[in-house]
This record gives sequence, C-alpha cells and structure tokens, in this order.
Amino acid sequence: MKRLPALDPPEYVNWQLDPELVRAYPDAWNRDPARRALVDGLGRADRLALYAGMLRARLHDTMLKRWVRQGVISKAWLGTGEEATTIGPVHALDRSRDVVAPVIRNAAACCEMGLSVADMLRGYLATFDSPSKGRDGHVGSFAHRVVQPISNLGNMPPVTAGIALAFQMRGEPSVALTWIGDGTVKVGATHEALNFAAVRRLPVIFIVQNNQVALGTPVGWAHLPETFDELHVAYGCAGWSFDGNNVLDAYAATRLAADWCRRGEGPVILSAATFRMGGHATHDEQEARTVLPADAFAYWGKRDPIGLYEAYLRANGVDEAELAAVESAVTSEVDRAADEALASRANNMPRPETAVEDVFAS
Repeated sequence: MKRLPALDPPEYVNWQLDPELVRAYPDAWNRDPARRALVDGLGRADRLALYAGMLRARLHDTMLKRWVRQGVISKAWLGTGEEATTIGPVHALDRSRDVVAPVIRNAAACCEMGLSVADMLRGYLATFDSPSKGRDGHVGSFAHRVVQPISNLGNMPPVTAGIALAFQMRGEPSVALTWIGDGTVKVGATHEALNFAAVRRLPVIFIVQNNQVALGTPVGWAHLPETFDELHVAYGCAGWSFDGNNVLDAYAATRLAADWCRRGEGPVILSAATFRMGGHATHDEQEARTVLPADAFAYWGKRDPIGLYEAYLRANGVDEAELAAVESAVTSEVDRAADEALASRANNMPRPETAVEDVFAS
C-alpha cells in the first residue's frame, strides 16, 4: 500500500520487505492441520476481502490522524499496526448472526460488520446522523450486530458474556466476541466475565490483544510471564494463541474458536501478540517512544501486518494490478466517507432538545 510520510509511523514510511519474514509467514497456521485446512479453503475473493479490510482499517485511522493535524478533531485513538487482530477474527464469524463488542483499537470491526465508514467518522464528529446521534464518540450499531463500547476498561467482557448467555438461553447458534487489552486483563469486571463464561459454558470468544503496553505501562511491568497464552488454564476453559500480525492465522484461530462455541463446548480465550505503532492516542505519540525502547518499534515495524500480507499474496499468485485495484477502491471509499461526514458536521449537528431523547427505555 502507499506509505504516507506525514502520517504513517516512521518504520512504515520506508518499510523494506524482509524475505525471511515472508518465507515464515505461513508457518503460523501450517503448524496446526485444522488451521491449515481453513486457510487452504479460502478462495481468492476471501483473501482479497481480508486485504481490503486491513486497508480500510488503516485508512480510517489515517483519516482520523489527518483530521487531528488539521484541527478538525482534538485527538483520536488508533489501531495502527494491529489491523490483523481485528480483521481476521471478524471475517471468521457468521456476520449475519454473531455479535462483536469492539474496543478502541478494534474500530474496524464496525465497517467489517456492515457499518459505513462515513458513520464511523461521523461518530468522531458527534453529528446527529452518527450511530449515537452525537451522544458519544464511541461507535457501534446493534442493527449491525456491533455493541457500542464505553471507555471504562473491563466493562465490555461482562456485556459480551451477557449477550452470549442470551444466545444460550434462546438456543441460538450464535457467538459473541470481544477484545481485551493487556491492561484490561487486570480489571475485576474482566475476571468476573471470564469466570462466569467458563462456569456457564457460554458461546463467547475473548481475544486478549497484547499490544505490549497499557497507557504508558509496558506489559512486563504489570504481568508475568508477559504473555497470555496460558490465561485460559486459570478459568478451566479452552484457549490458544495466534500471531496478532498475521491476518490468516487470526482468521483460522478464531474460526476454530467459533466452531468450538457453536458445539456448546463453552468459551474460548485467544491470545494475540501485536504492537501499537503509536501512543495511547494521537496526543502522546512521542511519549510512547520514550517509554518503549526503539528496538521494539523496529522489531514490530518490520512486521507490518498489511505489508507482510501483501507480500504473501504476491507470492501466491495475486498480481500488482489486483492489489492496486483493491487499494484504489478502498481509498476512494474512505475519501468519500470523510466528505460525507464533514458534510454532516456542517449540516446535521444535534439540536439541544434532542439530549433528552432515547435516554430511557419504556
């Protein structure tokens, strides 16, 4: 994909392909025959849809960063470098009946579940035609089977477990999925949700997204052994890990977890190691580079999930013209979405009297 010197992390601007990383890319799923079968079963359209999803995620975040620089918004929470951990799992679900509860690094789950990028951007602008009617900058739409998140860490796992409980009580073959940051694992509500889901054998997937730092706290300062691969053992439920920067491994691992849940086997706790190539939000990007060592950014910068997947696709018969066509279509989609969202800000902001609407259910 096109690199943007003014907006991309410096490690991505001059990104160079590491042949050894590309060669090893399929190892992530080839070690497991079940995952290998799922990846082998993906058609060309499916593989390009995963590519488009990651591009959409990256360009959505790039647009938000551009708006911060332009003064359109004050700051934004981005998932740059973590796209595979969102896109692969969402594509592994049955999006006609499953439910996702994203947190801030997983905003791309919204568009992959069918919400328009324009509505996602409207959420940041707090327009009246945004999904929350301007009440909250977080984005979701239950009509699209996306639970709108809130800022309080640890509150989405209990909500997701409750949705899974409803599926179980109704006898519906649906699965609920949410992501948990490495910091959120420490929150009491998260522990209660994991324990409850395990005891009740609920059809829910929890992805522990270890992006190596919670706010300004490196994971090793707050958690030992610095990974979450064995977390499921503490709750007596199933669990396994996947490469958080490998979209095909993320897809296959989550697809197996969803099948496990649909069989009534109970919840699955997945562990994904990835890295946030920036700060907690756009306001502290430089602080992140003083807290974390430069070699961490260098290590993960080589593992750009989009760059590696592009290289894998090229090596497996997808030509440059196909990749360019996907990138052009997604770029145009995001650009149009930004224009639509800015038009809404100019013409469709909430009226004061609407603040009391939709507050109570009757």
